[in-house]
Amino acid sequence: MEGRARSARPRDGLGRPLPYGSPGVARQPEGVPRTPAQSLTEAQRLLDDGMPFHAHEVLEDAWKAAPEAERELWRGLAQLAVGLTHAARGNAVGGTALLDRGAAAIAPYADAAPYGIDVAGLMAWARELTGRLTGSGAVSAAESAPRLRTTGDTTENRPTGDEA
Repeated sequence: MEGRARSARPRDGLGRPLPYGSPGVARQPEGVPRTPAQSLTEAQRLLDDGMPFHAHEVLEDAWKAAPEAERELWRGLAQLAVGLTHAARGNAVGGTALLDRGAAAIAPYADAAPYGIDVAGLMAWARELTGRLTGSGAVSAAESAPRLRTTGDTTENRPTGDEA
């Protein structure tokens, strides 16, 4: 088994542990094979629902399964989701660090972003959100959620140009 063992402790929508026996939010199963489009769609749904921690888990699976040339893109997307998680938890320092790290990781893909990923828009979103993180409290995860893809793009948008 790869990675760290998961705690059986229930978690809230931002991934924070809850007391044993509390109702929690179901964790995303690990290692689910998804196409890049499925990963983006599921991560976007979770972001829109105010669950960036859970979106990060989906994006982390995509990162682990991605071809070498795309790994930094998926890692950066996962870091952006974790940055939003920290921001929504009120951790401005952690949120800023991860948003900056995620934006830097996706930046090299800006000129030829695969799968309709809106790299330029995500970088602008990360800059805007870090500008709002002043340590004065948490942001709303759902209201602050980014758009992962350019508006209206729901196709596979394979980098090879193959049609589905």
